[in-house]
Amino acid sequence: MSPVFPMLTVLSMFYYMCLRRRARTATRGEMNSRRAIESNTRALPINVEIVQYAKEVLDFSSHYGSENSMSYTMWNLAGIPNVYPSSGDFTQTAVFRTYGTWWDHCPSARLPFKRTPTTFCSQDYVELAFEEPVYPTAVQILETYHPGAVVRILACSANPYSQNPPAEVRWEILWSEAPTKVNGPQARQFTPCIKQINFPTNLIRLEVNSSLLDYYTELDAVVLHGVKERPVLSLKTSMIDMNDIDEDEDEEKYGCGMDTLNKQFSIVTLREWPTNGYFDKLPYELIQLILSHLTVPDLCRLAQTCKLLYQHCCDPLQYIHLSLQPYWARINDTSLEYLQSRCTLIQWLNLSWTGNRGAISVSGFSRFLKVCGSELVRLELSCGHFLNETCLEVITEMCPNLQELNLSSCDKIPPQAFNHIAKVGSLKRLILYRTKVEQTALLSILNFCSELQHLSLGSCVMIEDYDLIASMMGAKCKKLRSLDLWRCKNITESGIAELASGCQLLEELDLGWCPMLQSSTGCFTNLARKLPNLQKLFLTANRSVCDTDIEELAANCTHLRQLDILGTRMVSPASLRKLLESCKDLSLLDVSFCSQIDNRVVLELNANFPNVFIKKSFTQ
Repeated sequence: MSPVFPMLTVLSMFYYMCLRRRARTATRGEMNSRRAIESNTRALPINVEIVQYAKEVLDFSSHYGSENSMSYTMWNLAGIPNVYPSSGDFTQTAVFRTYGTWWDHCPSARLPFKRTPTTFCSQDYVELAFEEPVYPTAVQILETYHPGAVVRILACSANPYSQNPPAEVRWEILWSEAPTKVNGPQARQFTPCIKQINFPTNLIRLEVNSSLLDYYTELDAVVLHGVKERPVLSLKTSMIDMNDIDEDEDEEKYGCGMDTLNKQFSIVTLREWPTNGYFDKLPYELIQLILSHLTVPDLCRLAQTCKLLYQHCCDPLQYIHLSLQPYWARINDTSLEYLQSRCTLIQWLNLSWTGNRGAISVSGFSRFLKVCGSELVRLELSCGHFLNETCLEVITEMCPNLQELNLSSCDKIPPQAFNHIAKVGSLKRLILYRTKVEQTALLSILNFCSELQHLSLGSCVMIEDYDLIASMMGAKCKKLRSLDLWRCKNITESGIAELASGCQLLEELDLGWCPMLQSSTGCFTNLARKLPNLQKLFLTANRSVCDTDIEELAANCTHLRQLDILGTRMVSPASLRKLLESCKDLSLLDVSFCSQIDNRVVLELNANFPNVFIKKSFTQ
């Protein structure tokens, strides 16, 4: 046989595999830019490109601003740019609540869930609606201060302005990348290379991770480019990556693999193998330990290999701690139903960001908790917009051992529903940030949940009298260690006095943007004297903080690690030096917009106290 013949056969097979792979990929409507079939992406036929700014902000997980204003809120992302191309700190931009890793190193920090896939790093999100559904060709993000936080861009098949909701809501990742450190805080136009999808969209979601940033990222506008007709890629290819012919490539990055939950966990018939390999010789506990390092989609896949591993993958001990947040786009009632029998011993459950747009129903959530809620200790439900009063009632009835409940940004729950939380007397952590909890319900919760150690009431605008709330905390919540009162508009020195007298174990207190507090009343010096264990104190945007307050902190709160006095005009460099010399553990000091602290002073303090991150923001 001619030696040429085998070579032709191999080339023919290679060509066939490439075409097969290309056809399969094109059927899904995606040419992934990271893997590379790289082509000269000439679209046929040529469509007129539509360029549009976001019409409306539909949903978001957090923002720096107030619920009753536009400054630093996500709503600033709607419409044309307000600031770009200028750089700096501007109130007309969209700003998320946190940045850096400071929030992971304070008393209120929560332990992370194990088995979270390394590919999921999103901390916050915002969803934007556009006027016209298009096939996206580009997404431009105008970042005006400390860029680099965006880690994922997704498109949704649902039209938020359609009168007929779709039978199925699909999310496709247009672009994703691990967090990166951007040199410099200057403004930029970020236009990543996005992949092509097979449906038109006018709903775009940005997910961010600000952990590598030195300050808050600020976004000004988002521009969606697209065409009305689906582009058809040219058949010419300039290069084919060898990896692209791998049938077993991981196409389920970032949670897309959760489609397999409903199919793979429900499989009854398994392949018959004569043996289970060497796994038959391993102790049961050792196999369990090995499998504990797998993500949930990997458990789904492994369950199909043999009966022995199916038994291990379905063991409730594998689901003591379960986070479904990385797979939020794929979780629905069917997913919860298939997980029920495996979650009978579950203690930590994270359903944050899941269930929106009808994916999880009240009945589906209730059925799951009735089977799996008895051992629950921690329940994360941040941004769960399917939650209503029935859901909270089921939680309080079915989860008698619950100690931690996160309802952050669950702004669809009606005010009266929060009364049910008072029935969970074992609660130690309660997060109600950006909820509609009202005063009567909160007083009832504080009265009956005396074990509370961590409480977040940031941006809770339905509370009429925070002094009364603070008085109840001082009387009933003696074990309180962290308290978030961010943007509580009406708390005064009276409430602070009651709080400081009754909650002397406090280690963390956020009083940022509380305009009724005035240093002249002695409220801050009283705090410093009564709360010697303080590690984190935020007095953000309180113009009255003065040298006396700083000196009292230096004398009494020597364990202080984080201090934010952004915006004060009354603090001098001398008092800051005393603070830095006294508080040896101080790691964060925000003096942005402090009129007496100029850049020269910051440079001097940085040189003398190199272990402290001293932040001085600016505006151009």
